[in-house]
Amino acid sequence: MVTDQGGGVSEAEGGPVRHIPVLLPEVLAALEPAPGKVILDGTFGAGGYSSAILKAGADVIALDRDPTAIAAGQAQVAEWAGRLKLVHAQFSDLAAHAPEGGLDGVVLDIGVSSMQIDEAERGFSFQKKGPLDMRMSASGVSAADVVNRAKVSDLIRIFGFLGEEKQAGRIARAIEKRRAEQPFETTRDLAGLIEVVTPRKAKDKIHPATRVFQALRIFVNDELGELAEALFAAERALKPGGRLVVVTFHSLEDRIVKAFFQDRSGKASGSRHLPMVSARAATFTPVGKPMVAASEEEASLNPRARSAKLRAGIRTQAASPGNDLSIFNLPELASLARLGG
Repeated sequence: MVTDQGGGVSEAEGGPVRHIPVLLPEVLAALEPAPGKVILDGTFGAGGYSSAILKAGADVIALDRDPTAIAAGQAQVAEWAGRLKLVHAQFSDLAAHAPEGGLDGVVLDIGVSSMQIDEAERGFSFQKKGPLDMRMSASGVSAADVVNRAKVSDLIRIFGFLGEEKQAGRIARAIEKRRAEQPFETTRDLAGLIEVVTPRKAKDKIHPATRVFQALRIFVNDELGELAEALFAAERALKPGGRLVVVTFHSLEDRIVKAFFQDRSGKASGSRHLPMVSARAATFTPVGKPMVAASEEEASLNPRARSAKLRAGIRTQAASPGNDLSIFNLPELASLARLGG
């Protein structure tokens, strides 16, 4: 996703943004690509990270859930003559695409592609009139399905938690009233209603529809659940000494990555009010600082980098303790399957 500050979003979510790989030198330093290594890029996008990793000498297995990214990347597959394998898959399934001996590295850029935002027909941008879609994989439940079918209580939770929208209740009730008369079909249908319900004030830095559109995109694509499952998958797929590098653009995502590395550090946890939880063997040791942010110079050149945070770890020989989604404290939201057409 294209965001502004650590806990919020920017106008970029609504308009075109030229794709520039964020924190690229820092990603490469943490990942340490080299000849003989196999690294999985779980979020291929326009191929920025993959290209840099290949130039450093490593081979790359790249995944993307977006079929348009897979199609656009075929020229790079040909260019690298067998060193780049491009797969249409969600990164939560990355372990299924790892070689038998394991991976030397995994990199995940948890952001929406500028290519997706720029295409009006994908419905990601409220500044472009297009179908209210937002599906990265171009299949499944769309944003229109959610807006037209979800209960008001579910919309309030989606907008409030995933978008951190303070006017979630007012917007959800306005949606319920409008859809009873006419269903929402386009991005401008929804953005126009939000502009009326919560008009922009002079002091506002972002468009009033920004947080709702962010929330819908995260929900439709199950972005938080996908990230959580991808972290577990990387833990299974990395060989000892392999490196996991994750770049996030929003506080919700960063909290998940931070919680994962803390849980996998092997340190005992607890509080003065609760019994101490026994320590277990660490599956990851930290790489450098716990969190790396973009420099002021990069942020000034690339607004998308302003909210970027990098966290990384090195896989140990300890066995994976298994998937435990409770460590992320993810919210209970409406079922996507129930909202389908």
